[in-house]
Amino acid sequence: MSTAINEALTDEITSINSIFDEDSLSPIAISSSTTSDNGTLLYSLKLPSLPSVTLRLEFPSDYPDAPPSILGTQHVGDDVQKGVGSKIVDIVRDVLAQVYNPGEPCIFDLVEEVREALETAETNGTLNISEQSQADLTKSEPGYNEGLRGHDAKEESQDLGPEPPWIIASPVTEKKSIFLARSAHITSVPQAKSYLHQLLSTDKKVARATHNITAWRIRGPPGTNSTFQDCDDDGETAAGGRLLHLLQLMDVWNVMVVVTRWYGGVQLGPDRFRIINSVAREAVLVGGFGKEGMGMKEGVEGKKKGRK
Repeated sequence: MSTAINEALTDEITSINSIFDEDSLSPIAISSSTTSDNGTLLYSLKLPSLPSVTLRLEFPSDYPDAPPSILGTQHVGDDVQKGVGSKIVDIVRDVLAQVYNPGEPCIFDLVEEVREALETAETNGTLNISEQSQADLTKSEPGYNEGLRGHDAKEESQDLGPEPPWIIASPVTEKKSIFLARSAHITSVPQAKSYLHQLLSTDKKVARATHNITAWRIRGPPGTNSTFQDCDDDGETAAGGRLLHLLQLMDVWNVMVVVTRWYGGVQLGPDRFRIINSVAREAVLVGGFGKEGMGMKEGVEGKKKGRK
């Protein structure tokens, strides 16, 4: 197996295990080696959306030029009904056939699409994993617990109120990572927190995103000289502070911005900060909160586009 192929698989293992559990994609030892007699690599994949099920994968020597194979289940927990494991394997194989493109790593896309496929199968009644399965699917999503930080379980059942007046900018895709920014007018810190809480509670795709980076600036009533500024990296180190600095450069007040990132399995390095600020700036502009040309010190570019 060539060095390039080793690097491709190694990078994918690192990405998957950093996004989900550290043992999500692990080698299966065969006589002290992960390599089978025919030169393929054997790995176990614990489904992030259903941790009770671990699959057995075989990577060919020329992966990702050739697709991996789903050999079957490596482990099925006691909480999963008998016979369901084989149905899940069939679903995963169908998803793999759809997401794989020759020459491109596919495991991140596979686990994300499998999540959707399992939810759909549960909803239409073709798959009944267990009585607690749907709750488990939701709670295992990346960002679920973080998305509800600062709120206890009782708040989930409370009335979330009207939908926040989000203004959504055009999404940007870079090496399979997707960045989407939204902005909204706010007048208080509790309002900003409630907007974020409602977003993460009602939008599954946003809740399970890799990062939801936030920043807001609020100016108190006239004559009070009170101001409030805050930000949250949500795991993307230093991104929240950069986002808040952008709002300061644009000199905008009473506005909050949320930049959602779905990691695509390929590290972007410092470019991710440029993209985060770029989509955030567009969300501020299309929302009518800032002036064209402001914030350019951060190196972001873009023109004002229509609302969505």
